[in-house]
Amino acid sequence: MIYGTPELEPADKAVLVEIEDMRRDLRHRLAEPHRWDGQLRRQLQARAIQGSNSIEGYRASVEDIESIMLGEEPLETSAAVTREIAGYQQALTYIRGLAGARAFRFDAGLLHALNFMIIGHHHDKSPGIVRPGGIYVRNSATGEVVYEGPDAEEVPGLIAELVDWLNDGDLEHPAYVRAAMAHFNLVAIHPWRDGNGRMSRALQTLVLGRDGITTPEFCSIEEWLGLGENTVDYYRVLRTVQQGSWSPHGETLPWLRFCLRAHHLQAQLVRRRLAEAGQVWMLLEEQVDADGLHTRCVSALYQVFVSRRLRRATYQADEALSQGQAARDLRELAARGWLTPYGETKGRFYAPGPRMERVKADFAGRAEPLRDPYRELLTA
Repeated sequence: MIYGTPELEPADKAVLVEIEDMRRDLRHRLAEPHRWDGQLRRQLQARAIQGSNSIEGYRASVEDIESIMLGEEPLETSAAVTREIAGYQQALTYIRGLAGARAFRFDAGLLHALNFMIIGHHHDKSPGIVRPGGIYVRNSATGEVVYEGPDAEEVPGLIAELVDWLNDGDLEHPAYVRAAMAHFNLVAIHPWRDGNGRMSRALQTLVLGRDGITTPEFCSIEEWLGLGENTVDYYRVLRTVQQGSWSPHGETLPWLRFCLRAHHLQAQLVRRRLAEAGQVWMLLEEQVDADGLHTRCVSALYQVFVSRRLRRATYQADEALSQGQAARDLRELAARGWLTPYGETKGRFYAPGPRMERVKADFAGRAEPLRDPYRELLTA
């Protein structure tokens, strides 16, 4: 028996309505193509990868993750962490394809394959194979056991039950609810020796993607879960609901509310970024035109606006340029004060120059704080 879907209360239904409203708004905005969509989508995927891996202690900058996604060598990230990032990116890339696949059903083989993609470089951890014995989750600071998974003999049956539910269970519930419960059940079963947390978050993204909720890059809450205190809250609610061991009769509403709140806040954040992207792009177009530069240079400037740095190969790929064209554009932008070059040869990158720093500072003060959807509903 796996954990059941809780009864929704009026506050939860109200939050779901607001999430759906934002979903429709995002879908409408994404229906019309914009020059900045590709870069924004790549950055959001990089932030999702960063969030999910940072929870497990594998830390890399968004800029290095973008480099890894593009097949480039990262500038700061270690080889060990690069392998973790690349494995998770591979799984998310596959999930993005599965989200739109016509012929699709969940099965145990898919879950094992995704786990193999994520941790396949850890040959000593039996990637993609059900753990042979018990498993314990410990507090990394104290060493205390905070959760004990079900016995290994139960795991194949529990995975089979979860797969059946993924295909046919609780279909009357919104995808946000089903995705949250898929996440919780998989992380509670803890079927593998490693990668269980990342797999559970990836499964949540896949369930949402299969329901056509924009695209996985825009519906994932992994970025939100990886932000500072949110990670602490994430582990706290897992411990509260799991109560130390596999006990599928427990109350799961606190977990569901945590996920719905995260979706609401992440959707607010993405909507803000979409609006800002259009404003920034148009401003940069005006500046590039005033400087007499080619309009393609806006792509390079936008990248350093949303990121700490730009590499020549990234700009070259984004604009389908030759190496010489890309290098000339970047030198010109540096000469005009938009970019500041650092490093040499393969390690060379461009950071915001003084003119870009002024643009970034101007936009930094415009963002309104995000609204907690449950605060008003549960205190009214």
